[in-house]
Amino acid sequence: MCGQGRPEENEYGVRVLAGEFSDGYLQRASWQRGYTVVIWRGRHVAEPTELSDGEAVGYWREVLRVGAALERHYRPVKLNYQILGNAVPHLHTHLVPRFADDPAPGRPLPFPEGKRPDLPEEQLRRDVLALRSLL
Repeated sequence: MCGQGRPEENEYGVRVLAGEFSDGYLQRASWQRGYTVVIWRGRHVAEPTELSDGEAVGYWREVLRVGAALERHYRPVKLNYQILGNAVPHLHTHLVPRFADDPAPGRPLPFPEGKRPDLPEEQLRRDVLALRSLL
């Protein structure tokens, strides 16, 4: 994640936020509508505890801005914030909107294995524009 710079798009998603501390990418995979990853863009860190107080405030403020935009656009029942990093040891937060009709209402959403189909391109572009306007 550190080495790829700050691309507007990559194979996984399209940037909806280019912040001072992070970039938010709406994911192309249709695993869950609105699934977004916010990636720390300062020096390499794997854990939020490695951030200075100012960095932590800035990072979380931007994560919450993206979360608020997702809530306004998608209207989920709940928004999950997940900091994992087991597979990719660079600070990033998964924002996963939860809906009443999702595969595991009231329980943790299982992360699907294997290749997931991409959202239709027109839908992805509409959502990107809507989220950017909210941010």
